[in-house]
Amino acid sequence: MRTHTLLTPAIMISDDQLYQLAIFLGSVSMLLIVLYHFLEVNAENDDKATPLSAERKADTVPGAKPVRS
Repeated sequence: MRTHTLLTPAIMISDDQLYQLAIFLGSVSMLLIVLYHFLEVNAENDDKATPLSAERKADTVPGAKPVRS
C-alpha cells in the first residue's frame, strides 16, 4: 500500500482548466459588482442624519471654492 507524502510532485492544472477558472471568477466578480451597485442605489437613506452645513457641502464637491462668510 502506497501512502502519499509531502514529497509527491504537484500536478499542474491545464490551460483549459485555468481558462475556465478565469472566466468563472471574472463572471462572479462582475455579478458581485452589479449586485453591490443595485443594493447601493436602492438603499434607504437615513432620515436621522443631520444636514450638512454650507462649509461641509463645499468640502464634498470636488473643485468647489470654500464658502466665505
